[in-house]
Amino acid sequence: MAYLSPSALKNLKKYAYKSVDESLVSRYILAPYWNWFITLWPLSVAPNTITLLGLAIVVSNVLTLLIYDPLYYTDKDGHGGPPQWVYFTWAVGLFLYQSFDAVDGKQARRTGMAGPLGEMFDHGCDAINTTLEVILAARALNLGRSWWTVASQVATLANFYLTTWEEYYTGQLYLGPFSGPVEGILMIIAIYMISGLFGPSFWDKGVLSFTHLDVIPWVAENVPNIRLNEAFMLFAAFGLAFNIVSSYGNVRKAMKASGKSRIRPLLTLLPYVASVVLQALWLLNPSFRTSTIIHSPLFIPFLCAWGLQFAHQVGKMILSHVTSSPFPVWNSLWIWNAIGVLDAHLPHLLDRPPIIQSTPKRTAVFIYLTLAVSFLAYARFCTLVIKDITEYLGIACFTVRKKDAEGIWRDTRDIQQDGYVKRM
Repeated sequence: MAYLSPSALKNLKKYAYKSVDESLVSRYILAPYWNWFITLWPLSVAPNTITLLGLAIVVSNVLTLLIYDPLYYTDKDGHGGPPQWVYFTWAVGLFLYQSFDAVDGKQARRTGMAGPLGEMFDHGCDAINTTLEVILAARALNLGRSWWTVASQVATLANFYLTTWEEYYTGQLYLGPFSGPVEGILMIIAIYMISGLFGPSFWDKGVLSFTHLDVIPWVAENVPNIRLNEAFMLFAAFGLAFNIVSSYGNVRKAMKASGKSRIRPLLTLLPYVASVVLQALWLLNPSFRTSTIIHSPLFIPFLCAWGLQFAHQVGKMILSHVTSSPFPVWNSLWIWNAIGVLDAHLPHLLDRPPIIQSTPKRTAVFIYLTLAVSFLAYARFCTLVIKDITEYLGIACFTVRKKDAEGIWRDTRDIQQDGYVKRM
């Protein structure tokens, strides 16, 4: 049975990718490098293969974290973490991911493989990478098992959700003067480099102590000497607030131009709010200070399950965008999460112990089961969507092939503009 309806498939052929990039770094520094980098790729490599290779590099970075710091302890916890050279490999890996992510679209145009499937695949990998980088960056910032890492996850995913939400309503991807895919990634690379040079404990220094402003009596008395990693999180919070205002401004302008409601799009931000509330309530068991999940090795699998569910949600948003379908509001995995939340809080709700998460071992089994269910649900979604789009548009996903006029898969270089096979 097809995942996409006939009308949604028909709208795929009407889709045209549009984007605006106002980044000066992208235009004057990275663009010349990307234009050179794409020439290294042979035309036989599919653009989605490049995207997937980039994600594989980030996954390998996470594997090094799990090898050297499987319990996700920070330096201040008294446990030895990854060797400092590992942080340099994370920096290189993330830079390569950014490079691969930037040139996959160029490869699609070079090979004649551009289309809605490429955008969906690109966004899907970006969504997964978002959570993986939160895990790595929080470790590099010496945050580890903390609510600061949870806050970082919430803010980072919110930025991604806002960008996708904005693209759905405006019809184009908007990257401002400071965007996550460009400046945001470069900033995280810088964090990895600094942690590689000085160690993650560097970020526990007070801002005033680091800048020597604490020698000024008035500053020392009136300005809190917060840690550098906390200051970075506050900076991220201001960035999120700016993106909220900017994204809504663009959506409001688009709705006004089309004569549609300027308030209704705000309601479609609620699915993200609902998902965050569920995850936060689960983490609050049994309390804010003694969270069972945060202060245990289950924290990373929990974050990964959360990230996969998020990738699934934004994947449906992009699919609705390219097929001109209604905005997806419901996520069936919320039921699973709600069961986890209610079970964890049974002591507060009904004054009885949890049924499922009654022991540390059973809690671990349930969290890993949540990770498996989240992965399988997202994998099923990706498989069905790729199958429908490739069959309908006649464009392969991981090879440079298209269907000719007779419906036979052939190399794109062997097909003419009219769809017939080139005669030698």
